[in-house]
Order: sequence, then C-alpha cells, then structure tokens
Amino acid sequence: MSSVFVRRLAFASVITGFLASNAFAQTPAPGCGGDLGAFLEGVKAEAVAKGIPASATDEALAGAQIDQKVLSRDRAQGVFRQTFLEFSQRTVSQARLDIGRQKLKQYADVFARAEREFGVAPGVITAFWAMETDFGAVQGDFNTRNALVTLSHDCRRPELFRPQLIALIEMVQHGDLNPATNTGAWAGEIGQVQMLPEDIIAYGVDGDGDGHVNVKGSAPDAILTAAKFIQSLGFRAGQPWIQEVTLPESLPWEKSGLGNEIPASEWFKLGVTPRDNDTSFGDLPAALILPQGRKGPAFLTYPNFGIYLEWNQSFIYTTSAAYFATRLSGAPPYLKGTPDLGLDDTGMKALQARLEALGHDVGKVDGILGSGTRTAVQKEQARLGMPADGWPTQALLSAL
Repeated sequence: MSSVFVRRLAFASVITGFLASNAFAQTPAPGCGGDLGAFLEGVKAEAVAKGIPASATDEALAGAQIDQKVLSRDRAQGVFRQTFLEFSQRTVSQARLDIGRQKLKQYADVFARAEREFGVAPGVITAFWAMETDFGAVQGDFNTRNALVTLSHDCRRPELFRPQLIALIEMVQHGDLNPATNTGAWAGEIGQVQMLPEDIIAYGVDGDGDGHVNVKGSAPDAILTAAKFIQSLGFRAGQPWIQEVTLPESLPWEKSGLGNEIPASEWFKLGVTPRDNDTSFGDLPAALILPQGRKGPAFLTYPNFGIYLEWNQSFIYTTSAAYFATRLSGAPPYLKGTPDLGLDDTGMKALQARLEALGHDVGKVDGILGSGTRTAVQKEQARLGMPADGWPTQALLSAL
C-alpha cells in the first residue's frame, strides 16, 4: 500500500480520536498564528506550567519550523468513495493475511501478554497494525514535531493539535522521541499503529523492557500500547466484534443498520444464520449491517464493534478492519453475494440533493455514502415499499 493511502487512513483515525477525547472538549482554543518565535514561547510556557522541565521543552522545540507540505495536506483531505467490496478486497489481501499470520507467530508471547493483561484478541491488534502501516513498513515521512507545530500554529484547528504538541514535548522529556529525527503521519500520528502523542503518553507500554516506549521502532511496544489503548475504548474480553451471517429471502430490512441493536438471539429467530454456526452470544445486543445492501455481504456487529468506530468513523474502514481481524482469527473469506449496482458520484449527489429536499439530514451533498445518507435512504425505501436495506440504487433514485 502506498504511503499516501496509509496516511489518508491515518488522518481519519486522527479525527476520530479528536472527537472522542474529553480533553479536547474541555480545552479552550489556545493562541495561534502570528510570529512563530512568540508562538513557541507560549508553547514553552504552557509546557513548563504543566510540570515539564524547561530543558526538555527547549530540546523539543529547538529548530522547529512551519511545514508547508503539512498545510497543503491538511487543506487537501481526501474523501472516501470506495465500496466495501472494493476497499476490503484491496486491504484484506492474501499477502497481508500471510504476513499477519507470520507476525502472530513471531510475536506470540507479546500477543499472549496483550490478551492476558488487556483482554484484546491478537487478530484485532494485528489487523490495525496491517491497515495503518503495513506492519510498520510505511509510517509516514513528515517530521512529527514540525507537523504538530505547524498545525498548532495554524488557526484552523489549534485546539485539536496543541495538546498533542505538549504531549510530544513530554515524550522528549521521557527520552522516547527525538524531535529532530522522528517522522510519522502529516497530522502527528506516530508509530506502527499510528497513535497520537497524548494517547502514547496515556497508554504507552514498554513491551521490550528497554525502559522506553518506542511505538515506532519496537513491535512489542507498539502491540502492547495498541492493546492498552483498545482496552480503553471499551473492548470486552472474550466477546466477538463482528460475525458474518447468511440471510433468508425476507427480513424486516428496516431493522438493519448500526444503532438498531436487538439481542442476537432475535436475529437468529428471524433466520439470520452465523456462518461459523456459533450462536453462543445470543444474549448480546447485535446490529445487522449490510455494507452493500441485502444482496451483498452481511454481518452482525456486537458491542466490541464500537471500538472500531472510536478508532475511525468511516463505516467502510471499520467494517473492513473488523472483518480483517476475524480472518486473522480463523474465519473464512466472506460471501460476496451479488449486490445491486450502486450509484456513481453524480448519482449519489443527485440522490443526496433529493433526500435533502425531502427534509432528511444527509450532511454535505458530497457523493459520500455516510451514516446520514444511509439512514435517509432506508427511510425512503421503507416509505416507498422497497426493501429498506440502506443501499442506494438507481431504482431508488428513479422512484424519488
């Protein structure tokens, strides 16, 4: 996978982490813009006020510069237009599965510790490791310190990035980061599973026993830090996260979709059948998700799926990552089915405009099938007497 693509995925998880962080919500917008030297003096004063030695602050910020490439990347954020089948088949490749299984064997003791101490299944960690950086091969080539200085100084979203800059200074204090040489994603994420400095400070684990948390160069550190972070997002030990199912010809399709959880046993009674025949988690709430409608792949999601939405709010990314983790845990390839042809970009924008005119909140008319558009599609399908599976087609657009 190209580094550009990896960093685009990394940015999505940056934004998810920002929105999920109470610290950001409680921090007033700091100063930004103006003379860089004066700005850095303000950062130094804030760091020292938080108990970080002035020597560490000086070391961290010495030679800091504005990186125009970071600003260009920030202004040119990509959009996610691939379908689940397209994206998942690209990311959950046989080569990645083979490497992932080799990594599970290579670091078996580390993964055992992660599961023992934090309750996180090895496949869950390994799938993120693969999708974020190809197991550490592509971690980004932006100077992390300069990236965070740039985004903190820029007045677009300083309240999101300045706390990360302060956390980076703390990493320098601990001897866990060289500010002059450390590189990562353009938005400040670091290491083999692309984590933000604040999260590394909060959840960092020294997995190799060298006295430092090095999520960039040490696989044990990256694995255990990811496990502790995933646990903090609410992962429940011993429970599933996603389960592929087959469907009967007819279902109350309007009950499908995230947010429409009922006990898994109720889905089973309706004829929804796990491909692995495991119905032992029938008491857990489960949602039936149909990434490309009732004729495509189908899954039940359980409470642990929530950690994927905390990691990255893209439905396609999260479903693919969760599916990847099941493959690494022994599940077979999903059944592709024969989904109805979806809409192209022009068709999606036309549909969103029509849905908006009908009073639905689809967010921005951008051609992206987000949660608001899926919900609106499902409501209109039900109103029109069509199977309400949330998948937009030409037939729906024509009916509207």
